[in-house]
Amino acid sequence: MSVYKRTYSSYAGSLTTRWQRVGVLVRYGFAEVWSTKITAILFTICLVPALLFMFTIYLTNNPVARLLVGPNMRLFPIDSRFFLVSLKAQCWLALAFTAWISPRLISADLADNALPIILSHPISRFEYVLGKLAVLFACLSAVTWVPVLWLFVFQTYSSPVAWASTHLFLAFGVLGGALIWICFLALFSLALSSWVRWRVVATGLIFASVFVPAGIGTIFNAVVRTRWGSLINVPYMMSTLWQRLLQVVPTRFELQQPLPTPAIVVTLLVVCAGCAAALNARIRAREVVRG
Repeated sequence: MSVYKRTYSSYAGSLTTRWQRVGVLVRYGFAEVWSTKITAILFTICLVPALLFMFTIYLTNNPVARLLVGPNMRLFPIDSRFFLVSLKAQCWLALAFTAWISPRLISADLADNALPIILSHPISRFEYVLGKLAVLFACLSAVTWVPVLWLFVFQTYSSPVAWASTHLFLAFGVLGGALIWICFLALFSLALSSWVRWRVVATGLIFASVFVPAGIGTIFNAVVRTRWGSLINVPYMMSTLWQRLLQVVPTRFELQQPLPTPAIVVTLLVVCAGCAAALNARIRAREVVRG
């Protein structure tokens, strides 16, 4: 069609910065994640253990409260193992939370062939993935290291003696262990969700990819009588890493076949690199039309 009136001109207004464009993806990602009541229910469930641990801290440090509930009631000592148990509880609940929200972030874009439209805007593939990771990082932080560090602050406030100065390593251990788990979960869940168009299947695949190799690794250790099968056992590797970060004394069973920390770190890095490669192969600004 011929153009007779050449009155058009290029856009002369202000341009958005790169981070503002990523912020648009983050905003719509949050809107998609929290658009269902199931997300709010799961989030509330994830915070229940933290409330129970907080009540335990209150009972431990308040003699009047212990008298009211019963002087013979046995309470957990507030030490490294207490924070290890609380960190494990929050992190494994975060896995269930991730299995629900992660497919909602990326499966719809792939199922509806929306990626070519999104990436036709001034948004790169890296910025697209970064926006999705930012949503997961914020949501998982709210159910992992934030409530556990709040327990640390509450224990510091409730303790009748100076407690924080001698247990500051717990705060750094909790933060480091939770951040490692969040990075692993975010990359792992997005990579799996990018290759599955159906949300329900992606949710089940996230659970299966964590726990099925764990069982296979346990069987391999028992048959071959080795410890290296635990390198595909994500629950065992993360529990061992959290234990060492929090300087928890291992039990007799945990001392039988320990995994070296460098082997655990290298395995997690290899898995994360593989997930990044899978995302790079899947997130493409093209649409394949079959006919």
